[in-house]
This record gives sequence, C-alpha cells and structure tokens, in this order.
Amino acid sequence: MGDKKDVINRTVKALTKHYQEEELFMAKSGRSLPSRDEVIGVIKDLRALVFPGYFGSDASAVMFPEYFAGYRLNDLFGRLEKEIRIAFLYYSQEPEREDEHANDVTCRFFEALPSVQELLLKDVQAGFDGDPAAKSKEEIIFSYPGLYAIYVYRLAHLLYLDKVPFIPRIMTEHAHSRTGIDINPGATIGEYFFIDHGTGVVIGETTTIGKNVKLYQGVTLGALSTRMGQALANVKRHPTIEDNVTIYSNSTVLGGDTVIGAGSIIAGNTFITESVDANTKVSTKNPELVKKTPRKEKQEGETVLYWDI
Repeated sequence: MGDKKDVINRTVKALTKHYQEEELFMAKSGRSLPSRDEVIGVIKDLRALVFPGYFGSDASAVMFPEYFAGYRLNDLFGRLEKEIRIAFLYYSQEPEREDEHANDVTCRFFEALPSVQELLLKDVQAGFDGDPAAKSKEEIIFSYPGLYAIYVYRLAHLLYLDKVPFIPRIMTEHAHSRTGIDINPGATIGEYFFIDHGTGVVIGETTTIGKNVKLYQGVTLGALSTRMGQALANVKRHPTIEDNVTIYSNSTVLGGDTVIGAGSIIAGNTFITESVDANTKVSTKNPELVKKTPRKEKQEGETVLYWDI
C-alpha cells in the first residue's frame, strides 16, 4: 500500500512542473477568461426578453412593456459587455482600447436584437408549418430543442461576426450539450429555418444555408477532410444548402464545393460529396430486406415458435 503523503507530494511536483512548462495551463499574465456561467446566464435571461411570458413570470412585461424591456436590457448590456471585454483583453496587444471595443460590439449586438427576434419568429412559424405534431407555436417556443439551438446560434453568430473570442463558442456548445444539436456560430443560416427532432445534427463553421430549409435528426453538414488542420482555417470547407431544401434523417453532405440546389430533397441515410442540381430528389437504393417467419414445433402440448438465424 502506498503512502498517502508521498503520493500527493510526487503528484504535486509533477503537476506544477507541467504548469510552469505549458502556457495553456495558466491564464496569461494579468488576464483571465470569460465566465462560462455568466455567458450562459445571459443567454437564458435574454430568452425572457425575446420571448416574454414564456420563461419567467413578470407582470411588468404586460403592464409596462417599455419598463420591462429597458430594465432587462440595461442589466444584460452590462453583464455581456463585461465578458466581451475580458475575452478581448485575453489576446489584446493594446488593452487600453478594449473598453471602447467591447462597448462598440455590445452596442451592435443589442441593436441587432429586434432583427434576431424577427428571424426567430419566422423560425417558429417554420417549425409549426413543418411539423404536423406541433399543437401550437407556443409549444414550439416553450419546448422544442431545435428552436433553442437556433435561438442560441443566432445570438452567437452576431458575436462571431465581430470576432469576439471564446463567447460565441461557449454559447453554441451550451446549446449542443443541452439539445444534441451542434451549430457552429460561424455558419450562415437564412430565415424560416427548422430542425425537426434535432439530436445529432451537425452544421459546420463555413456552411451556408438559404431560406426555408428543413433538417431532420442526425444530419451532418461537414467537411470532406480536416487532416490538414489549421491550414484549412478560413477556407470554405462545408457545403452550401440553397433555398427550400429538405434533408431527411441521418444524411451527410460534405465539402466546401458541394452545393445542394434550391428545391431539392435529400432522402434519409444519403451520403453526398458532390453538388446536386436544383429541384432534385436524391436517395440511396433501398437495402434488400430479408424476412423470415417462425417455424412451429410441439413441446409438451404447447406450440413453440423458433426463429432460424
């Protein structure tokens, strides 16, 4: 049996040696990382502002909507601006400029919020129009994981466009962990977008999606290969999906040169690495089905069914 004190001492020496040798293990001198909890808190609290009445009860939203929105915005502005400033400072070579930089980015984010709300209302409508199981648009807002992932993505995309470090990915990875839907904040997604069921959907960073596109569970819009690693950064490596396309479950579309033409339908379990013309239906051949019926045997007065493998 090992000696507890000796084991701890040896482990401490080995770990702290790594701390000193590897810069990743400690924040850069005098700098810190954004708070993941605070960023997620902003996402959750913003949802009550974008969709009032669904996430928390506040009578002022009905009686005094301007007061409700103004109070919430004032609080959220300060919280988000602080995390954006921290994110910029981590890499900044001119820290004295980051207060103004963070303020500018936060202003643009909140000025875009009404437009994002309009987009999300169209996404809600797409969900209702495209899902016969949906009982109401309220149900989609309140409970559909696909809409939550889209909501978080649309917020994160604003900060991605302003090149804010860390925070956009914190946002979308939070949605990923909660819904099973992985949308990179860099993707470009048009209006009236719907993800049905959602689990296992992956949308890569340089994906472009047009208007009125519908995806089902397990769809991957990915890169043909990432073996070149960072050499592929800022290269278009994910597909383009044009307007009015439906991609059914467990289909995979790969490659930056791959374009799925407008009005096309991609059937389930389809693997695509080349472009598809507009108004095309793509499917794989149905696999051969092997059907067997059980044989019957008598056993002590009872009929027993046996399956031949």
